[in-house]
Amino acid sequence: MSDRKMTAQGALVFTCWTKRAITRRRVDRLEGGIVVNRRNVLVGMSLGWPASSWVHAQRAPRTLGTLSPYTSAQSKPYGDVLFEAMQDLGYTRGRDYVLVDRYADGKVERLPGLAEELVALKVDLIETSTTNGALAAQRATSVIPIVFESVSDPVRSGFADSLSHPGHNMTGLSNSTADLTGKRIQLFKQMVPGLKRLGVLSNPANPNYPSVHSTMQPVAEQLDLRLLFATASTPDELPGAFLALAQQQADAVSVSPDAFLWSAGKQIAALALAHRMPSMFGLPENVRDGGLMSYGIDSFNTFRQLAKYVDKVFKGARPADMPIEQPSKFDLIINRKTAGALGLKIPQELVLQAEKLIDS
Repeated sequence: MSDRKMTAQGALVFTCWTKRAITRRRVDRLEGGIVVNRRNVLVGMSLGWPASSWVHAQRAPRTLGTLSPYTSAQSKPYGDVLFEAMQDLGYTRGRDYVLVDRYADGKVERLPGLAEELVALKVDLIETSTTNGALAAQRATSVIPIVFESVSDPVRSGFADSLSHPGHNMTGLSNSTADLTGKRIQLFKQMVPGLKRLGVLSNPANPNYPSVHSTMQPVAEQLDLRLLFATASTPDELPGAFLALAQQQADAVSVSPDAFLWSAGKQIAALALAHRMPSMFGLPENVRDGGLMSYGIDSFNTFRQLAKYVDKVFKGARPADMPIEQPSKFDLIINRKTAGALGLKIPQELVLQAEKLIDS
């Protein structure tokens, strides 16, 4: 067939197809959040594009709202892990989803207003951290899906009917902090010879604060420890809290899991060292800030897991039907430099158990 005949035939096909497009109403379908347009599909197929290319071209980007108790700088490393995990799942930021972020800068009282802002913007999903963040999101909406991480007890906090079947618009990952209390204190006592008077630093603004004493007291009695409590909810209150513990002759301090106390990790570690108090935290980040030791989950791995929840919700899954995941791995982290500054020798049994020994 000559080039002229091929051109004429192509023109005839194009003309017929164009007339059909003009005389018939264009058919658009909404399938799983993707607008499938017949014309674009046919053009994509005729040009030999991979199906994923024209499908992504048709999808309206989802809006992922991030509600963080922390500052932007503190949140960035974890956000980067989440976005990387999303990319591994086939999502490109800007094409498949856009981010709307709100940061409380360590001031938990700001969280409710920030959550309401995200709801007003009609985001498709709210991702948040800690019990305070989840509580603010819950109060702001019962419709928009919410996925959370680092929530101590989702059922007792009222976020879920059960771990296996949440039953509401919330799901995510628990950090099981209540279950870790006993193990954390046992490790601390191994590290600090002669530990008898254990200071406990908590934030009274944390919803879990009322349970701190009841959770720790039975373990303390078993280990023959006396608990001494101090509280702080702002940076200005931290020096007074440590002074109170020092006046009560606390041998060491255990820092309760909390968004504010985590964000103030450097200040707390410095105060503990100044008062010659070994310090125990729940997150390794605080040990890198100068704390003595931590026992808990790997937060970066938690955010990798969180991406799977976001993916499922974006694909139409209901949080009510998505089981809340509990961590199965906990890491012991010890700062050797801080131990040396306190004159402590790390027992060999803890060296063998430690996931990481930090020298800075």
